[in-house]
Amino acid sequence: MRGPLGAVIGRYPSSDGTQMGGIISHNRKCRDIVFLVIFISFWVAMIVNSSFGFNKGNPLRLTYGLDYKGNVCGDKHAKPGLHQLELKYWLNPNQVYQSGLKDSDFELTNARTICLLDCPIPSDDALNWVCDYPEGDIRLSMNDWIDRNYDYFEFLTPEMRNSSLQLQGPCYPIIFPSVNVYWSCQFIARSSNMSMRHWQQMGGVRINEDIVIDKSIHRSINSQSSVLKRYMADIGKSWPVLIVCGAILPLFLSVIWLLMIRHFVAAMPWITVVLFNILIISVTMFYYLKAGWIGNDAITPIIGPHDPYVHVSARELNQLRGVTVLMTFVMVVAVLTSIAIVRRILMATSVAAKVIGEVQALIIFPVIPYAILAIFYMFWFSAAFHLFSSGEVLQNNCNSNCCAYDLVSRKVNCDRCCGYSIHYTPHIGVAILFHLFGGYWATQFFIACSSTVIAGSVASYYWARGETSPEIPFLPVFSSMKRLIRYGLGSVALGSLILSFVESIRFMLESIRRKLKVAGTSPDNWFGRVAFHISKFCLRCIDWTIRSVNRNAYIMIAITGKSFCKSSSIATDLIINNILRIGRVNVIGDVILFLGKLCVSLSSALFSFLMLDTHKYRSSHNKISSPLFPVLVCWGLGYVVATLFFAVVEMSIDTIILSFCQDSEEHQGTAQYAPPLLIETLNDQNEMQRLTQGPQ
Repeated sequence: MRGPLGAVIGRYPSSDGTQMGGIISHNRKCRDIVFLVIFISFWVAMIVNSSFGFNKGNPLRLTYGLDYKGNVCGDKHAKPGLHQLELKYWLNPNQVYQSGLKDSDFELTNARTICLLDCPIPSDDALNWVCDYPEGDIRLSMNDWIDRNYDYFEFLTPEMRNSSLQLQGPCYPIIFPSVNVYWSCQFIARSSNMSMRHWQQMGGVRINEDIVIDKSIHRSINSQSSVLKRYMADIGKSWPVLIVCGAILPLFLSVIWLLMIRHFVAAMPWITVVLFNILIISVTMFYYLKAGWIGNDAITPIIGPHDPYVHVSARELNQLRGVTVLMTFVMVVAVLTSIAIVRRILMATSVAAKVIGEVQALIIFPVIPYAILAIFYMFWFSAAFHLFSSGEVLQNNCNSNCCAYDLVSRKVNCDRCCGYSIHYTPHIGVAILFHLFGGYWATQFFIACSSTVIAGSVASYYWARGETSPEIPFLPVFSSMKRLIRYGLGSVALGSLILSFVESIRFMLESIRRKLKVAGTSPDNWFGRVAFHISKFCLRCIDWTIRSVNRNAYIMIAITGKSFCKSSSIATDLIINNILRIGRVNVIGDVILFLGKLCVSLSSALFSFLMLDTHKYRSSHNKISSPLFPVLVCWGLGYVVATLFFAVVEMSIDTIILSFCQDSEEHQGTAQYAPPLLIETLNDQNEMQRLTQGPQ
């Protein structure tokens, strides 16, 4: 049977009636060391894993395509230098047509491509050409080649001209107009009559004009891998938005919210609920705008000025519309639920007002874990971009006709003329999953450390009978940090690992469920569907239980210095024996604080929408394919920052209540260490009855 906590923390009367030493006794020892070693080893592995990404990755690959030499468009270190030449252009229209045929073995990745500054358009009175990179006998610099609109047909020898008329280069006719779609020049299957007439008069080979030439490039641009790469590139391009809306703004809003709940407690439930409803409706309306269902501001895959009659569809728009439908459902449910519970929140306000007043000095503490997390996320996101682009550029193996004139060897070359692709090996996928898991574990670890420090600081105040100060000073905060670093890091690592592991299992099962649903192999009988939904519900319950147990376990770790499992057992016993007391005050922790976190994170999402709607991210170099991922990342970062700061209130309430319950249990129902204000609040029977039973 566990001993009294007063002997562990606080000034507990000994058998002879004298008081024991200081506020916090130091007879602790390191707990769960094995898991601390595992956590440190994991960080070493994370650094090694990230170094692989930094060594092999090139974030330019997430946005731009490859030319026929395997160079990434826009890469100034390529040979030849491709600085500012960011658009991928297919030279041979017949190869594009052939790749779109159902029975053809020719793939679009083997079609000859170069990198250009802009997409060529046919001339109204002549035949324009796009020629290969100048080299060999073509004595032009890259700048001169660009200034001539990539055309040096007049400098070709008769042999080169004849090869060009056979669509084997080095120059190729501009027959079809093209438009910049996500940094690739997509052909519009509407040939120029004048250009086609000149081509035929010169004796050029037949050029196919079927719509297949349009669909082939469109299919490549909208493949799942291409869309995923663009989403990752969107996050990288919008890094100023992430800093402002994912870091600075939630920091400011979290502090403001905590100060307001301290000084305007009675009004905060109404303010929080109204603000939450306004924000979630505003964010949903922005989704409607970008989905094109309200106004004419839908996202478009076309970059730069173009013919207004040209319309190109994109998978990003369809996915954004799917999220818009989901947000509509969430908005309706959230608004109705928040209105329904606001009265019950108001009844519990008086309890929160008296507890929060004791912890206002702790509002500044979360700046420390916030700064650590900010540094970690900068490293983590940078490594993630490099890992996602760390495939190896290799030449394809093809047996198709891809002959082209080689300016260096001065002949048509049919050997090794296949295109290049980025190949991802299975170990790269494992490295990405490892990196994602490491990011989530590290986030939960830092949040757990912050929560434990707060719990230790509040417990110091409680078990000292409030003798340290009318408000919690910074000395107990640093003392609690010292105890955590010296004794409790292993226990915190274990708790965050359990939560991360369960969340990972949930994520994998949910991914499997979605793949089965898409494949049409989900259970079709009622028993299978019921079993499936029950298992999903059980996983959510397990996740919620572990989160709750972890939070209370961190409190007991801070108070007792026990291991994670022992602290979880103590916390569970206290919760079961005092479920009504804890449940009454947790109305604030579980509802108002959750709505407050959503207010901060939704504000981050709303402002990120506003920033991404500026000219910088709608056109030219920094255009993003969709605001979906940057907004979601800002929302997630805002929620993490709010969690760090709101833990001050959440953990303070839980720590004081758990300490009060333990104090009462050790002293036959009479708490000896509780401050008079807390005893007055929790012993108000009329208020307790209203909190537990609700309005009659």
